[in-house]
Amino acid sequence: MKAKSTEASPRIPEALAELPHNDAIVEAARERGVTDVLHFTHTQNLIGILATAVKSRALVQADSYVELVHDPNCADRWRDREWTGYVSLSISRINDWMLGCSRRWHRNDDVEWVILSFEPEILGHPGVVFTTTNNAYPTCLRAEGMFGFGRVFADEVESYNRTITRGDLDDRYPTDRWAEALYPGALSLDHLQRIYVDDEEMTEHIGGILSGVARDCPTEFKPEVFR
Repeated sequence: MKAKSTEASPRIPEALAELPHNDAIVEAARERGVTDVLHFTHTQNLIGILATAVKSRALVQADSYVELVHDPNCADRWRDREWTGYVSLSISRINDWMLGCSRRWHRNDDVEWVILSFEPEILGHPGVVFTTTNNAYPTCLRAEGMFGFGRVFADEVESYNRTITRGDLDDRYPTDRWAEALYPGALSLDHLQRIYVDDEEMTEHIGGILSGVARDCPTEFKPEVFR
């Protein structure tokens, strides 16, 4: 009998509703010392996010309110267009290369960048897919469950034209910094822990946005999170 493939494909919402919460992933993340699951965005998008949720590209396009204020971090998603129903997240440290690209693409826009920190609990939510490297790369391997989570921390990972070895990397960090956790649909702000900024003067501005949408969340000046 042919073995069932462990590689993940995008799920429809109806299928997600039948999946259980995976407590084993949450426990494994805690054992590794994971305290932050991160998503970067800019201040224009932050308004819509804080008013609703962190929504996937597909859901944003279907939401007339959010779409009015939304300006995607990456305008071109042709390489992973089948995954636009998922929100891209990083475990413990941000994909600094992708953040740098996004900043360059928006260098002429009047925006500032923030990083949202979510509880590691969300990694065990139904349908979360773990990728070994950037989801758009041809070498990317994707899987759900403990198998997918564990493979993110493998001794070796094939990235873009190179093999990355884990070595003495901190337990919290995926082997490849470009690895992702893909969250299906919309990520509720019930799990938002804090908002990081790399400009101390931004804390007051973020406070104004939070006040405008009647939401409370700590804002921390922590430039090292952006590097």
